[in-house]
Amino acid sequence: MDSPRLLRRCLFAALSAALIASAAIGPADAADAAPKAASSEKVAAAAATFSDTFDGAAGSAVDSSKWQVETGDNVNNHERQYYTSGNNNAALDGQGHLVITARKDNPGNYQCWYGRCEYTSARLNTSGKFSAAYGRVEARMKIPRGQGMWPAFWMLGTDIGQVGWPNSGEIDVMENVGFEPSTIHGTIHGPGYSGTGGIGAAYSLPGGQAFADAFHTFAVDWAPDSITWSVDGTVYQRRTPADLGGKTWAFNKPFFLILNLAVGGYWPGDPNSSTAFPQQLVVDDVKVTTGDSSSGAPITGLAGKCVDVAGSSSANGAPVQLYDCNGTTAQKWTVASDGTLRALGKCLDVTENGTADGSTVQLWDCGGSANQKWVVTAAGDIVNPQANKCLDVTGNNSANGTRLQIWSCSGAANQKWKVG
Repeated sequence: MDSPRLLRRCLFAALSAALIASAAIGPADAADAAPKAASSEKVAAAAATFSDTFDGAAGSAVDSSKWQVETGDNVNNHERQYYTSGNNNAALDGQGHLVITARKDNPGNYQCWYGRCEYTSARLNTSGKFSAAYGRVEARMKIPRGQGMWPAFWMLGTDIGQVGWPNSGEIDVMENVGFEPSTIHGTIHGPGYSGTGGIGAAYSLPGGQAFADAFHTFAVDWAPDSITWSVDGTVYQRRTPADLGGKTWAFNKPFFLILNLAVGGYWPGDPNSSTAFPQQLVVDDVKVTTGDSSSGAPITGLAGKCVDVAGSSSANGAPVQLYDCNGTTAQKWTVASDGTLRALGKCLDVTENGTADGSTVQLWDCGGSANQKWVVTAAGDIVNPQANKCLDVTGNNSANGTRLQIWSCSGAANQKWKVG
């Protein structure tokens, strides 16, 4: 990415353990400091899921059991806003949305690094309330528009209080700067590749469409040693340790979520006379479906045997087969809300996007494509809608190691499955 986020540079590296231990960040604390990251999260994250559809009365604050609201300014990136508490700049609209509003005002006489603050906005995080290691992390949002606007949906490692930034790692699911209305960015930051050295890519809408004109879903599918970014189901980049040139991959551990709308700063530049206020980041929902290997349940079928990843391999292309049920992680599947079936942090995938009878199935990085979508019916079928075919045991053979495939649905015993 040509101009990556500079937010938190140097600041997080200087955070003390005592600062991290505070349950919330108040006006007297350092701006953009990360609040408490509970040590128990590393144990709990594996089976956790998160969903917020922001239902509630208009004007009410976000659910405090899921989010905490940060306060303060940010000298390190020279942003212009002051993040306020409560529902002053972050509130539900009564129609199932969270609205983060940036205003050109300062009713509280807040003081910023440059003097009296000119703008207010909001920043929320889930530290100490929710974290996850691996899975699908997504938000459906409509972003603001205008010079100086900087909305972001991103994550930080829960160990930031112990190791500092950038050793904690940072995953930017989506960032936009107002002077690029048709483009968003996804980036990773870690030790030796932070700040302007962050590794990422941009995605642009076709035909000059602006992201501010409609809701879009921004997501990462995250597995051990792999992160894949998508917009509205279209994958635009995948990163692995091979992209780091020997530097440390900082993303095989729990992270927490952050939503914010910044105003101004080194990257977006400051608002000017063309920028209309107020501006809003409207969030329809935020969902995390974990795909960690320790979550999930068996899928049993022919002869009481289980859907199994051969050799317990999480490599792309690992065959999916029938095998004696043994309780291993290679047989623990999660039926995700996005229509995928996940094990070992990856998705059940029809090989080479096949739709013909006999197309085999395998494990592959989750990418949101139609060959990774499945419907589990009440009749016990597992159907790939794109092919309109059922998950099938090849040749009706119940021997260990029999490869699974898709086949025209017939109701036969080798196409019947019990999930969980």
